[in-house]
Amino acid sequence: MPCSCKQKKNAPAVATTDRYVTFDGIDCDGNARLLMSYIRKHIDLPEKTNKFWEYFKQKAVGGNGPKPDDLFLIHSNLNQIRELFELYQDDEALALLDIVEIECC
Repeated sequence: MPCSCKQKKNAPAVATTDRYVTFDGIDCDGNARLLMSYIRKHIDLPEKTNKFWEYFKQKAVGGNGPKPDDLFLIHSNLNQIRELFELYQDDEALALLDIVEIECC
């Protein structure tokens, strides 16, 4: 019996995603860009920023070395990002963060 990855080619299209097989149907880069916009919506406001988020903004543009891609930066700071969204009760951003974490990180 062939492995499941070869069997999948003959199977009908399914609306689910599976990052462990092909990443088909997963827009990790697009979701990471959208998530970064949600982060910036908060940390660009003077009353919501702090030294960490100012450093995060510098890092995002490559101000402290090579510019990381959005997904890497999110993956490296998942806990801080989750805390930010929880603090400001941004349920839409939290839901996207969960998707990115499960599907892409």
